[in-house]
Amino acid sequence: MASSSSTSLLLVLLCISCFIFYSTSAARDLAPKTNTEFMKTSCSATTYPKLCLTSLASQAAAIQTSPKLMASSALSVTLSSAKSTSTMMLGLSHSHGMKPREVAAMRDCVEMLSDSVDELQKSISEMGNFKSSDFKMMISDVQTWVSAALTDESTCTDGFAGNGLNGNLKTVVRDRIVNIAQLTSNALALINRYASVHG
Repeated sequence: MASSSSTSLLLVLLCISCFIFYSTSAARDLAPKTNTEFMKTSCSATTYPKLCLTSLASQAAAIQTSPKLMASSALSVTLSSAKSTSTMMLGLSHSHGMKPREVAAMRDCVEMLSDSVDELQKSISEMGNFKSSDFKMMISDVQTWVSAALTDESTCTDGFAGNGLNGNLKTVVRDRIVNIAQLTSNALALINRYASVHG
């Protein structure tokens, strides 16, 4: 009798162990797929979904399925790109052989990018300090700052319009600024999505 109840107990424990093992394995196997699907769905709500996916794909494991982390990561990627472009342009503005109009456009753009960097930094800081009681006000601040950053970036590209600038210089600068503006636009869309999910 004792032997049969021991055998039954062992069988039950074995079944439970197998169930836990397979459930854990299945959850592990599904997690990357779920993270990737979440990222695809989130990025489909942006203006530039392909750029959204490529710029954030390496962070899928960290983001998991969090709309807040998705928006924060998009802001961080945008900030990093804005900083590196600002540094590049500052260097270019001091190079020799540029026309006065090119130097002026470059310096104006560096100033605009500096403002954009400040606004993105404030947004990232605010996203890290969200409190449920102040959520609406805080998310509104972030939306305002990111929109202002987007305006600064657009103003910068306007300075490189027209025929008075070196073609190669104009192409390089505009391509970099357009990329930042697209990243910023995507970040704003993801912030808006987070606000609607949280709201």
